[in-house]
Amino acid sequence: MISQLPIDFNKVKKEDIDKEILRIGIIAELDAVNLYEQLAVKTENEQIKKVMMNIAREEKTHIGEFQALLLKLDAEQVEELKRGQKEVDEFSQ
Repeated sequence: MISQLPIDFNKVKKEDIDKEILRIGIIAELDAVNLYEQLAVKTENEQIKKVMMNIAREEKTHIGEFQALLLKLDAEQVEELKRGQKEVDEFSQ
């Protein structure tokens, strides 16, 4: 789990700071999804399991929000996502 920033913002170019903020947000939300889903698997209490899985889904929405913002700021990221999708599609044929 992230409790400290994984990068030194003093070493990031000013024009890249917002992109890095969004990437850190994505990392934190992915970490939260993993945590809540693992906890849900461990409990036998159905109410706790249901709440954990619901919160995990909400975190996935947060990931989508951060990614949508990142894609507005980083054209290279957009192209690499397209390239990645194309590679997956080629493997699926």
